[in-house]
Amino acid sequence: MTPLLDLRELRGSEHRVDRSYQPAAFPVDRNSDYTVADTVSLALHVRKDGEKYRLFGRVRTVLSLSCGRCLEPFDVQSEIMVDLLYLPKSANHGEAEGEIKEDDLSTAFYRDDHIDLCQMVQEQFQLALPMKPLCRDECRGLCSICGCNLNQQNCPCDVHWHDPRLAGLKNFLVSGPRDTGSRRTPGG
Repeated sequence: MTPLLDLRELRGSEHRVDRSYQPAAFPVDRNSDYTVADTVSLALHVRKDGEKYRLFGRVRTVLSLSCGRCLEPFDVQSEIMVDLLYLPKSANHGEAEGEIKEDDLSTAFYRDDHIDLCQMVQEQFQLALPMKPLCRDECRGLCSICGCNLNQQNCPCDVHWHDPRLAGLKNFLVSGPRDTGSRRTPGG
């Protein structure tokens, strides 16, 4: 089943859409921060008002992400609430510059009497991703010196930063003042 919603098939002013898609229906983009790891379930209502269609409901799946600290992959259950207004592509007048209004964030466009559910789902996943995904809150990340995963092992690296501009002062404090052998005598 292709992830398209044919608007010509909808009868009446309200319609229910319950569909499931395999992860292969959502192609992996090389620049994407996630992959779909499980079946994507859509439970949507569609309300028709002339050429306007309002989709609302939920999208549920499991997404596979990379941890922002240790780079290890991990899965996260994802349930996203959707509420979008679809207008025909011909209604998109796209102004060059302007202030984005709240309604603009929940407005999308359809073409040829079809709503691309794949595109809608991928956009919703992207919007729902955390800014910095973590495999767990207490993730220790990678060693900045040797790169080992600190969740799996400890490393002997000295990760404390030492300011090289203060090295002379540190040596002074450790060894004490140096005696140069030339002493000044009072009055001389």
